[in-house]
Amino acid sequence: MKLGLVLSGGGARGIAHIGVIKAFEEKGISFDYISGTSAGAIVGSLSAYGYTPEDMLRIIQDISILKHIRPALNLKGFIKMDGIGEVLMKYMPENSFSHLKIDLTVAATNIKTGKVHYFNSGDLVKALLASSCIPVIFHHISIEGIDYVDGGITNNLPVEPIRDKCGFVVGSHTNFIGSDFHDLNMKSLVERTMLIAISGNVYPKKSKCDLFIDPPGLSQFNGFDLRKAQKIYEMGYEFAHDLLENSSHLTPGLPDQVG
Repeated sequence: MKLGLVLSGGGARGIAHIGVIKAFEEKGISFDYISGTSAGAIVGSLSAYGYTPEDMLRIIQDISILKHIRPALNLKGFIKMDGIGEVLMKYMPENSFSHLKIDLTVAATNIKTGKVHYFNSGDLVKALLASSCIPVIFHHISIEGIDYVDGGITNNLPVEPIRDKCGFVVGSHTNFIGSDFHDLNMKSLVERTMLIAISGNVYPKKSKCDLFIDPPGLSQFNGFDLRKAQKIYEMGYEFAHDLLENSSHLTPGLPDQVG
C-alpha cells in the first residue's frame, strides 16, 4: 500500500509536522508521497531530501525569518525572501525535485488566475518560496513569468495531488483555532483573521484523509513563534504518538505495522 502525507501551512506552527514525522518513523512507517503548503512544503522537502527529524528541526531554526530579513523597498511586499532561499539552497544544493528521495508536490497560488498551482518538477527552492510567500508581508515570487503567493490562500491542505496515488493518506494540520482568543491588537487580529479564512479550505478536505492530525494545543502559538520551536515540535510529536498508540480502533485502514 502506498502511503501519503499532506502537510498544511502554519508558519512556526508548521514545526509540529516534524514531530508528527518523528512519531511515524518510530513506528517504522515511511511515506511514498508528500504534498505540502508553505511551512508544510518546506518541512516536506527536507524530509523528502532525506533529513532526519532532528536535522529538520535544526535547519528550520536556521531558516528563522528574523535572521534573513531583507527589505523589499517597494510596494510589492515588505520583505524579500532571497535570504531564506539561500539557506534552503545550502541544505538542498541540487535545487531540484528530481533529487528528492520521496515524491513531493508543493502548492502555491497563481495571483493572476486566483487558483492553486502544484509544483512537482524543476526549481525546488523557488517553488518552496512561492508556496510560503505571505501576501503583503513578503515580495511575491515569479516563476517563468508568472507571479505566485502563499499556497494556503487557495489550498492549505493539498491532498488532491496525491489522493489517487495512495491507499492511505495522513493529513497533518497545524492551524487549530481555539476559542480562547482575547488579544485584539492589530497584529494578532490580522493573523487570527487569516487563520479563520484559510481554515475554510482545510476542514472540508478532512474526509479525504484516512487519518487527520490536528493538535489543539498549537492554537497557543502564533505563526512567528520560532523561538518556541522545540515546544511546538514536541507538541506535534506527542499528539501523533498518542494517536498512533491507539490506532487499532482509530485507524483500522492503517498498515499492520502501526499500533
